Amino acid sequence: MAATQPYALACEGGLDKASSSFELLRRPGAATRLRNFEVDVAGGYRRINGFSAFGGSSAANPSTDNDILGLHVYADGLIACSSTNIYFTLDGITWLQINKASVDASGDNYTAFTGRSAAARTSQGKAHFVTFEGDTTYGEVIITDEGSGAKPFYFKMTGTGALSNRTYFAKEITVSGTVYPKFCTMHDKHLVVGGASTAPNTIYYSDSAKITGADIDDFANDGGAIKLDDKVVGLKSFRNDLIIFCRNSIYKLVNINNSSTIAIQPITQNIGCLDGKSIQEIGGDLVFLAPDGIRTLAGTVRIGDVELGTVSRAIQPVMKDIADNIGSSSVSSLVIRDKSQYRLYYGSSSSGDAAEGIIGTLKTNEQGFAQFQWSETFGIDASSAAASGFNSSGVEKHYHGDYAGRVFNHDTGDNFLNTSGTETNIVAEYQTPDLDYGDLGTLKTLRYIKISATPEGTVDTKLRIRYNYDDPDVPQPSDYNLSIDKPSLFGTAAFGATAAHVFGAASDPMTRQAIEGSGHSNYFRIFSDDQNSPYTINGIYIDYEPSGRQ
Repeated sequence: MAATQPYALACEGGLDKASSSFELLRRPGAATRLRNFEVDVAGGYRRINGFSAFGGSSAANPSTDNDILGLHVYADGLIACSSTNIYFTLDGITWLQINKASVDASGDNYTAFTGRSAAARTSQGKAHFVTFEGDTTYGEVIITDEGSGAKPFYFKMTGTGALSNRTYFAKEITVSGTVYPKFCTMHDKHLVVGGASTAPNTIYYSDSAKITGADIDDFANDGGAIKLDDKVVGLKSFRNDLIIFCRNSIYKLVNINNSSTIAIQPITQNIGCLDGKSIQEIGGDLVFLAPDGIRTLAGTVRIGDVELGTVSRAIQPVMKDIADNIGSSSVSSLVIRDKSQYRLYYGSSSSGDAAEGIIGTLKTNEQGFAQFQWSETFGIDASSAAASGFNSSGVEKHYHGDYAGRVFNHDTGDNFLNTSGTETNIVAEYQTPDLDYGDLGTLKTLRYIKISATPEGTVDTKLRIRYNYDDPDVPQPSDYNLSIDKPSLFGTAAFGATAAHVFGAASDPMTRQAIEGSGHSNYFRIFSDDQNSPYTINGIYIDYEPSGRQ
């Protein structure tokens, strides 16, 4: 019998759907399937967390069964837009309607505020938010939306404790006549809005808030308007420039505080942004959804220069599908800063299918350069609204909303929730490329496999092996059941606890499994369908026996 040979791979590189099977022979650590996994900044592929109802078992919807159109972390709670109203909550149980009219200029107490009539936001669409921190307790938030019948809305709150102990400020903002801009941002103490249905190519900027004594919403005095050659789809302040994302081009506005030198400069007139909801800042870059994939807008070492770069080439087929169906999809995105992640969700309430998504983890590669590594999600219906941000205590919060009007704590727990509120399994799968062990012409018989994993609780997964590119004429073994026990760590594990822990086990145990079958190449698929704790697949070791060349 020929001597067996070792082979090992580390799980790194993320999902690759663009390379050919032969190219992937040289990249064994990549994944050809990586669904409901995330690339871990610490290494390996981790099954994602689930989500839970914001408010727990007492959670309530802001309004009855209407889409969540937007979410924004504000003060010590959350703002949500739904139907024709705007709401604020501390706990996801009690929602306070905040789109009120005729609020006193010096602020209303709770009784006066709740007694005001609504400033109805007819035709409210997907909402956009910006907070001007200023010198107030929580800052001032501006809300615009992609509908055609609502002015930008201003809201501020002061005070702590129960909602009944606070003071409220709210009003509609008149930009210019009946112009209702869809997008908003703060740039160098100016409120900037744009993209109104009646003026889709125009941006408007207010007087310099809190410097000249003007209010944040003062467009009448020293503010201005600039018309571009393309339809505005998003606005973002980035370093010293205001970036204006258009459908087929991108511009920057410079020198906003100098009326004699203020100018619009083109960044590119060949690439635009498909959806303003995709724009996020992560790792010092602006990330957005372009027709050819996810792109970054990064400042270079040359002062004032800008470079554009595509960072999603590895998942180009996925990006093409998103771009081809953008007209019928809703898009939302958020960043999870402590994971260096950008998440984008897309889907449609009319399709009846669970929303899909992509996760990009910004990670340093072997050459020492930071790059995005990707995976996919399925079953997180977050395409109507997603948000992350720091609350007044400096804690990063993550939320998403769905088409049924529910709001969830994002990226938490071990399960999903279906439309009836029942906890459901997380279906996750990771598949290696086809492996040839350095020689595609040699037949190999596999003896056993060792999987390095980091369990966060009880783990029950399955292992599937398919030979010769899943050739139906080659005998293929049945799936193997793998159980990985969480080790007991001194100071955290309790003797006699019901959760499965193994005293003396390694923190990253190697699970050994005898396997069968022969082929010139094979892939491994590790998958689970349960409500167990997450786990990370770090790497795989294979012991195989080579035989003759065929």
